[in-house]
Amino acid sequence: MGRFQYSLLEQAARVPGKPRHKTREVRIGTVVIGGNNPIAVQSMTTTDTHDVEATVRQIHALEAAGCELVRVTVPKPEDAHALTRIRERIGIPLICDIHFDYKMALAALDHPIDKIRINPGNIGGPERFRQVVRKAKSRGIPMRIGVNAGSLERDLCEKYGFPCPPAMVESALRHIEIAEEEGYHDIVVSLKSSDVLVAVEAYRLYAQLADYPTHIGITEAGKPPYAVTKSAVGLAPLLLDGIGDTIRVSLLGDPVPEIAAAFDILQATQRRVRRPELIACPTCGRLAIDLEKIVAELEQRLAGKRLPIKISVLGCVVNGPGEAREADIGIAAGNGKGMIFRNGEIIRRVEEAEIVDALMEEIARWEQENQHRLPQQRDVEGLGRRRLPLISS
Repeated sequence: MGRFQYSLLEQAARVPGKPRHKTREVRIGTVVIGGNNPIAVQSMTTTDTHDVEATVRQIHALEAAGCELVRVTVPKPEDAHALTRIRERIGIPLICDIHFDYKMALAALDHPIDKIRINPGNIGGPERFRQVVRKAKSRGIPMRIGVNAGSLERDLCEKYGFPCPPAMVESALRHIEIAEEEGYHDIVVSLKSSDVLVAVEAYRLYAQLADYPTHIGITEAGKPPYAVTKSAVGLAPLLLDGIGDTIRVSLLGDPVPEIAAAFDILQATQRRVRRPELIACPTCGRLAIDLEKIVAELEQRLAGKRLPIKISVLGCVVNGPGEAREADIGIAAGNGKGMIFRNGEIIRRVEEAEIVDALMEEIARWEQENQHRLPQQRDVEGLGRRRLPLISS
């Protein structure tokens, strides 16, 4: 016998990946989250909500970027009074964010909103929370129980010593229990912290105990580009574990870049593939073609394509052939020539100047041959050599 237990390798899954955590479905306006529905991308406005023109203008910019749910803050009566006018002028579900004053939650619920977010740590206690639950139930409006490590209830901080994952989860669970006592189940849960480790472990612990869908995010991540990296580091392990039904990447400043960042994280974790996956090797000393030019042209010509296809473009003879074989379509090139692979087999050889045209021809052929299998909305099983799950909606 050797030193290592090779039988573990033989028993291991050949295709990696965990199924999504099984959660209930909750409808937020026209968007349904939870279950097998696409992981929805959302953001939050930075305007004064009572400034209807500025708020609507920013929401329209978010919509154009692909945002699917949008949240506005409602700290004052004039903000609540603006909600109907805002909702009438936007095309995505509107969520109201409430802190401290439960009366603002009650006021917001008088308007045609699509969801309300309550922070259990500062809403004013169980009875005030219960009043909000009763009105949300009567209006048929879902609620996010949004636990935040920075505003956790005092008794839980005293019980656990500090805002740790168990304390955060207990906050969510006891408010879920209050809502369920009222016969209310249209619940989404978040457990946010600016500490990546705290947030990740809180969501993992919650997923062992409850099945209400989760809104995942790293709060107060800061300014890009570090904030994008920090969010990716926190969200990726959750998504890879199958946790998360809606996602927000919190960035300082203009919220529009949050949308692209969120979709990139979903693409990289293969939880929501909305475009071809383009793989290119780094520009090292072995590079023997103008790879940057080729990739830039491919990105331009693939813009708008909704195909669950993995395309590999490698510029050297060391790892190129092996990597290209693992993609649906790939090319290994060097010294002005390239070999095009499809499903692991060499199908043609081309000159460097012909690489992009040749790849686009093969992609078009792949699309035509698989047209009957391409999903219109979502495909949780995945398609292509690497079984990428296309979610085009």
